[in-house]
Amino acid sequence: GAAAEAAVNRALASQLADGDVDFLERRSLRIRVIDLGCDWLVTKTGPRLRFSAGGDGAEAIFAGDARSLLLLAARREDPDTLFFQRRLVIEGDTELGLQVKNLIDSVDFDELPAPLTRALGFGAAFAAALL
Repeated sequence: GAAAEAAVNRALASQLADGDVDFLERRSLRIRVIDLGCDWLVTKTGPRLRFSAGGDGAEAIFAGDARSLLLLAARREDPDTLFFQRRLVIEGDTELGLQVKNLIDSVDFDELPAPLTRALGFGAAFAAALL
C-alpha cells in the first residue's frame, strides 16, 4: 500500500496542487486489482491521497486485472475502452466514478517523473506482450 500511495501521489502531484483531486476530500474510492488480490481504499486527506486496506464502505469501486490497470496507468488503453470490454469495472457513485475517470484522462504521461514513466512503460509493454 505504501509504495502504491507514494507512486500515485507523485504521479498526481500537479493535479493535487491544482485542486483537481479535491472531489475525493471526505469521499472514498476502492481500487481492486482482482488477480493480485490487492485492495485499497483511497481518500484525500489534506494535500495527499491516502491508501488503506480495502473493505466495505467505498462510494465507488474501480476494479480490474493487473494487466488492464497497468495499461490504463501507462496510457496504452483508455478507460472507456476497458470499461466497454468489461476489463475495468466501475461500480457505485456514478458521479464520483466519472470524476475519477476524468482525472485519469487528465494525467499528462510526459510530465510524470522519468523513473515512473520508464517503469510504467516497461510494465505496460510486458503486460501487452502477455496477450
